[in-house]
Parts: sequence; structure tokens; C-alpha cells
Amino acid sequence: MVELAKRYGNGLTSLADIARREKISQPYLERLVAKLREDGLVEGTKGVKGGYRLTKKPASISLFEIIEALEGPIVIFHCLADNTKIVCTHRSCLTKKVWFKIQDEIVSVLRTTKLSDIV
Repeated sequence: MVELAKRYGNGLTSLADIARREKISQPYLERLVAKLREDGLVEGTKGVKGGYRLTKKPASISLFEIIEALEGPIVIFHCLADNTKIVCTHRSCLTKKVWFKIQDEIVSVLRTTKLSDIV
């Protein structure tokens, strides 16, 4: 996403170019981009002159959106997830409030930090 943000407004960028610059395998990058496409963060064109680009300005994309697209819901412990099917065995968990607060702070930072802040 950082590589695409650097090139925002300058056309398409190939996955081969991104993989080379970031020193990651192209097959791995293809899996990541597929998830980002599903969430509407990037769009691509196939072919010799094809490539990928962001669907909106880097200042409009939060780190929260990117991480959720790639990893799913952001939870620091499974028992803090709203839709978890795992039942916490500690009915009187004294630390749960603290973990909720920490999780809320993490989510807040990720929501307010935009891709443009990194670039």
C-alpha cells in the first residue's frame, strides 16, 4: 500500500515492481492484493501494461482499513472480539477492562493514521 501511495495519481504499478522494491515474493504479494481488492482499497488491470492503484487518495485510507482487510478484525485477545465463539473461562476477569482500553487505543491510532501519514 505504501508503494501504491507513493505513486498515487501516476498510473498503474505492477506487482513485479512492488515485489522487487519491497523484497517480497510476488505470489505472496498477489495474495495480499487479492484481499485489498475484495475490500475495495485497490483496483487492477491485467495485461502487459496492467498493474494496480489505490481506489482513493492515500489521505482517505486509514491503517485500520488496511489491517482489517488483510488480517480481519483487530483484537488483542480472542475474548475481546464481539463475534467470538470462544467463551472466556475467567468469569470474573479483573483485567478485561484494561485490555478493552488498550484495544480501543490501538484501534483509535489505526483509524486516525492515514496512509498519507506514512508516505
